Amino acid sequence: MPTYTIHAPPQKIGSNARDPERFVFVRDGFHFWAFAFGPLWLLLHRLWLAFVLYVIGYGLIGVGLAVLRAPTSAQFFVGLLIAILVGLEAPSIWRWTLTRRKWTTLGYLVADNAEMAERRFFAQWAERPANGSSRASAEPGYSVPTRRGPPSASHVIGLFPEPGGQR
Repeated sequence: MPTYTIHAPPQKIGSNARDPERFVFVRDGFHFWAFAFGPLWLLLHRLWLAFVLYVIGYGLIGVGLAVLRAPTSAQFFVGLLIAILVGLEAPSIWRWTLTRRKWTTLGYLVADNAEMAERRFFAQWAERPANGSSRASAEPGYSVPTRRGPPSASHVIGLFPEPGGQR
């Protein structure tokens, strides 16, 4: 099942709540459309800096291969590898851009598709405390280890036999 990260835009000045209609759900994994149409996918998602870096990098690699007089098959193979890399790293590029724009990562969840991810997230979002407190400020979810008496000579650590016992 795919994993989604949920990102919220920065709060506008004067507003006391985030607009849930602007939340972005980014699916982790391979993005076929980023693989097939890398530059267009970057522009569609408004990843301007990533687009500029893509164009400059692809141009430099293309010029480098032309200067080296690489065969056409090698140029095609390099282009295919770049497309695969963009398809694999598309969600990371998207999350990086959202972080650069001061978006907050609200969490992650696992769902079959984006619609199910939205339903699960907003169901949990509706159940959050009304006073604005978060569960992160609650008691930690761990306990202090307890000792059940002093260790005896018969206690064995690991899978080692007891001294003097049968094998």
